[in-house]
Amino acid sequence: MSEQSNYTEDNIRSLDWKEHIRMRPGMYIGKLGDGSSPDDGIYILLKEVLDNSIDEYVMGAGKTIDVSIQGSKVIVRDYGRGIPLGKVVDVVSKMNTGGKYDSKAFKKSVGLNGVGTKAVNALSSFFRVESTRESKSASAEFEQGNLTNQELLDDTSRRKGTKVSFVPDEIIFKNYKYRSEYVVKMLKNYVYLNTGLTIVFNGEKYYSENGLKDLLSENIKDTDRLYPIIHLMGEDIEVAITHSKTQYSEEYHSFVNGQNTTQGGTHLSAFREALVKTIREFYGKNYDASDIRKSIVSAISIKVMEPVFESQTKTKLGSTDMGGNLPTVRTFVNDFIKTQLDNFLHKNPETADKIQRKILQAERERKELSGIRKLAKDRAKKANLHNKKLRDCRVHFGDVKNERYLETTLFITEGDSASGSITKSRDVNTQAVFSLKGKPLNSYGLSKKIVYENEEFNLLQAALNIEETIEDLRYNNVVIATDADVDGMHIRLLLITFFLQFFPEIIKEGHLYILQTPLFRVRNKKETIYCYSEQERLDAIAKLKPKPEITRFKGLGEISPDEFVHFIGENIRLDPVMLDKEMSIEDLLSFYMGKNTPTRQDFIIDNLKVELDIVEESI
Repeated sequence: MSEQSNYTEDNIRSLDWKEHIRMRPGMYIGKLGDGSSPDDGIYILLKEVLDNSIDEYVMGAGKTIDVSIQGSKVIVRDYGRGIPLGKVVDVVSKMNTGGKYDSKAFKKSVGLNGVGTKAVNALSSFFRVESTRESKSASAEFEQGNLTNQELLDDTSRRKGTKVSFVPDEIIFKNYKYRSEYVVKMLKNYVYLNTGLTIVFNGEKYYSENGLKDLLSENIKDTDRLYPIIHLMGEDIEVAITHSKTQYSEEYHSFVNGQNTTQGGTHLSAFREALVKTIREFYGKNYDASDIRKSIVSAISIKVMEPVFESQTKTKLGSTDMGGNLPTVRTFVNDFIKTQLDNFLHKNPETADKIQRKILQAERERKELSGIRKLAKDRAKKANLHNKKLRDCRVHFGDVKNERYLETTLFITEGDSASGSITKSRDVNTQAVFSLKGKPLNSYGLSKKIVYENEEFNLLQAALNIEETIEDLRYNNVVIATDADVDGMHIRLLLITFFLQFFPEIIKEGHLYILQTPLFRVRNKKETIYCYSEQERLDAIAKLKPKPEITRFKGLGEISPDEFVHFIGENIRLDPVMLDKEMSIEDLLSFYMGKNTPTRQDFIIDNLKVELDIVEESI
């Protein structure tokens, strides 16, 4: 009997809310991950709980939010109105239940569908919610979405508000850990967008008086700003703008109702369009849009009634209307920029002059590069056509309906054997491979011209689709996969230099990683353990005694495709490349990639001694 004829009523299943969330977590929180990426699921869980506390602040209830992360346990405590006590269980365990369907209670909320805390509950091995109102308190505890305990206290001295505690389920999130750098960035964004709000994270206070101006101050140093930050505020909209002296591409930070829309949307498109239109009209010149926006660093935040996002993770705004009787998003943003930016430029002629000179410089550079760019694009198309450098994947950012974009990964590797192993063992749907030919050029101090003249850089830029803006980035994760030897480390450094020099926002926005691969394989007839450190090797030997076989991997090319699949699949280990906020990009590149100096020699010698001590101890 064929499989088709076996399709009966018995094949039809009805899942309850928690079963569906646990079976299809990606629909609710995007990708899972282990915490190495800022858009991994464990951060979405935190965000979903925080959004509710933020909405309380927006409605004028509670000026402080306490956040604690100790190991895998997360606690979020606000001092808002508290959940109505009789509905504490329902709002975290019944779909289509919540206060945000009532627009009088939450006018411009992020979480409109009542899904967020239910997803956190279902995907946590432990979940507790506690609400206090008018000296009374109600609490409920769950395991994997199943209610295990609930209490009601008639008399309590606790302050009003809501406290949520949860532990992400290790069955869903394997080998995860929270990285404080990502948590802090998220919390800072919340205070930038909600001036007057204080968030306390593990005892550290975060607060902002100047909103998006503080955000830009955090992301671009004084010495790299072409002019002081332009800060424009209006009802339901806030904008901050400056230009970088050294950065080539555009950098945007966009928000809707306090949500960081990392993939932009209608509001960001409207802003970019309005900026160009206003600049052209102010100077009376039909400047090219790319020249106007080149090197811009800016942020925009708007508030919309009942926003429509393109996914549950809310990373891209789909709304075309502001809600109520207000105009479209495009008209609203355009009218604000046209009036406020034009007024600012008239009142600040020195800034206006610097902007115009920056545009004219960009125009000259674009014209100088026009011939080279055309030849480079033709060469890139031809190379991709013959599949010489890039083994692409099937999922692309251009398909905005494709929820798997967050999983898309480009491995940048060197050598035929290494790229061949990764190519054979990858997931062809989401993982692509770009093969380098030898060591890349040290691009420190070079102009953008070199990106088009150098074949490796030109083809890499084309593969990533980042010539104009990283909004068009084809792969969410860019992973450098090189050997863990001196040559491999040098290649990593040269690639990081390339991104810092020409596309720093790829690092700033958390897209660049280093692939960890095992140093040792320890096995006996029954079990194989891959070890990423000396300590893991010792632990494996102790576990697999007596005298297991030990292999030391010298390079990626030595790892067979059958083994490689274990290292780039579900158990992939990635180290994110992060910027030190205390050091500017120019200082960073100058120190590590500039001319040799006594200071750098001392640094290398001191750190080499540390490495040698570690090696001697392991021997």
